[in-house]
Amino acid sequence: MKDIPGAFDSLPLIDIGALASANATIQGKIADEIGLAAREIGFFRIMGHGIDLALVERAYQMAEQFFALPDPIKRRYYIGLSTNHRGYVPFTEKGDYPDEMNRSYEAFDLGLDLPPDDPDFLAGNRLLGPNVWPCISGFQNTISEYYRQISALGRLICSTLELHLGLVPGTMTDRMTKPISQLRLLHYVRQNNEIDVKSVNMGAHTDYECLTLLHTRNAGLQVMNTDDRWIDVPVDPRVFVVNIGDMLEAWTNGLLRSTPHRVLNLSPERFSMPYFVAANYDTMISPFPELIGRGEQSRYEPFKAGVHLERMLVRDFPYLRNQTQCETTAGKSDQATSIKNPFETRMNRSAR
Repeated sequence: MKDIPGAFDSLPLIDIGALASANATIQGKIADEIGLAAREIGFFRIMGHGIDLALVERAYQMAEQFFALPDPIKRRYYIGLSTNHRGYVPFTEKGDYPDEMNRSYEAFDLGLDLPPDDPDFLAGNRLLGPNVWPCISGFQNTISEYYRQISALGRLICSTLELHLGLVPGTMTDRMTKPISQLRLLHYVRQNNEIDVKSVNMGAHTDYECLTLLHTRNAGLQVMNTDDRWIDVPVDPRVFVVNIGDMLEAWTNGLLRSTPHRVLNLSPERFSMPYFVAANYDTMISPFPELIGRGEQSRYEPFKAGVHLERMLVRDFPYLRNQTQCETTAGKSDQATSIKNPFETRMNRSAR
């Protein structure tokens, strides 16, 4: 990835409310604002997004109710009991991040809720199938509606980037008809008051999919700027933070950037609900020919969207690492246990 001259110290705020306008000039202006931020920073904030903020608050309340349950009850929904990576992620599921000294968050992972007779699920796909739903009144309805609204917003941002990049409408979004998109309900805690409040709560990483959409309610999220300094993301409950992921960087031959970010341990308790916009499992992520300049070559080897995501999840989840090691022993896989993400090479340099 080529660094853009001039390191940024803040994230742009873009009003996308007029995207619904029939005026092509207005749509193009907003698309170029989004595209410029995606090229130069890889992160931006949006307002006028149309998400029901009362629904956002109800979704937070559902997450709070679940994480307040006794541990034995939460573990009934343990993600390792599912075959398609859905359910409760306890504090013990620590990812392989060198700067994440203490695992101090738990999660509940969901995706596109497919019926139990879905053919991909029945075939053993690890990323597709039905969700796991806890027995909490209103949880399924609330979270399902939030998933519907946030996924529609993600699709809108992707179609807007198609416009900015000069791609035929549907070039990306037609490959998102049965996506491996995920919604994570996250609960961060400071388990020991003596822990340095500036310590890392979630280790530095890039996101593996196309886009991430995140509502901001608590401080702690930081973004690595172009001279490798960490920049605080401001808190504003009216907006969503958007960042580019690995798949979109590769699809655009590096025109858009998948930017490293992390979460600091700033408060005794923090809730977060990132939604990761992804392509269909079998989508081959290879730079679009239209985005490879004259005399240039593709800078990315093709990879299958689902395979990349699965590979990164193996790095992040011990239960998947254990399964993979068992498959390797049984001769079913040759996947190495030490996994590196090629989109995270910038983090190998010293960054403060």
